[in-house]
Amino acid sequence: MRISALAIVSASLALAATSLAAAALNVVTTTGMISDVARHVAGEHAIVTSLMGEGVDPHLYTPRSSDVRSILGADLVLYNGLMLEGRMEELFKKAAQRGRPVHAVAEGLDKSYLLSSADQPKHADPHVWMDVDLWGIVTLEIAKALCQVDPANCESYERNAKTYIEQLKMLDTFMHDSMNSVPKEHRVLVTAHDAFNYFGRAYGVEVLAIQGVSTESEAGIADINTLVDVLVSRRIPAVFVESSVPDKYVRALIEGTASRGHVVTVGGQLFSDAMGRPGTHEGTYIGMMAHNGSTIAKGLGGSVPMVAGVNAPVALSP
Repeated sequence: MRISALAIVSASLALAATSLAAAALNVVTTTGMISDVARHVAGEHAIVTSLMGEGVDPHLYTPRSSDVRSILGADLVLYNGLMLEGRMEELFKKAAQRGRPVHAVAEGLDKSYLLSSADQPKHADPHVWMDVDLWGIVTLEIAKALCQVDPANCESYERNAKTYIEQLKMLDTFMHDSMNSVPKEHRVLVTAHDAFNYFGRAYGVEVLAIQGVSTESEAGIADINTLVDVLVSRRIPAVFVESSVPDKYVRALIEGTASRGHVVTVGGQLFSDAMGRPGTHEGTYIGMMAHNGSTIAKGLGGSVPMVAGVNAPVALSP
């Protein structure tokens, strides 16, 4: 029987692809933000899977049986920590006991960088990705974790992390420029839950939220009325909804201000605990943060610079 040259080549390519996939690390992450960084840092050396997709709230996420299998079978598990994924803590402990490398990437930050959590006083605010500069430090933590499980490719991980951090520096500048364009009296960000405190500290914006750091907390009438007072007295023009949090409390704010003669609009939808749809710019960490910065600036009366590779396409060389 004759075997065509094309068939031999096809079989060889398939075998090579299978061998490459088998050699790649199996990295499992919780949130899309961590997954996106891990893919940039790991490059071809790992297959990265995120357990939580578009619009998923990590505060309320309960692991499925398939998640348990993924975590226990991973070469490396990367999660945020600081009680962001509170319902998964026992699973991470179980995986560590079984010898799986489990790494809480945000817990590698120096405690001096962390903000306190008003509604969870025993824990720090876990939303560290809202400060792009801090996320650069987390990028190094992810590279470190990859180096520990795969020292042979450590040089590649460190190089990729350095390249990615250069992109984050451009994003950080964009965020500062966008927020600086907003009139000072309007630099007040009102959202559904308290996910933007690191953002506020980094970019000079006062942050007010209806719910606490965890979406498990409930807002009361007094909380809403207090924020209505602020919106009316300070003539704040807009409030913002979040992709992973129901908007019922934000709508209550708008109705409350309207009843007192002040019109507040929805400035737009922000990405807080989850990124956008996979395959879109907002489905990346840089795109998500650029979207947030642009939406907040426009909603509060500012302007948005166009920066290639951040919120504008990269120009191709002729």
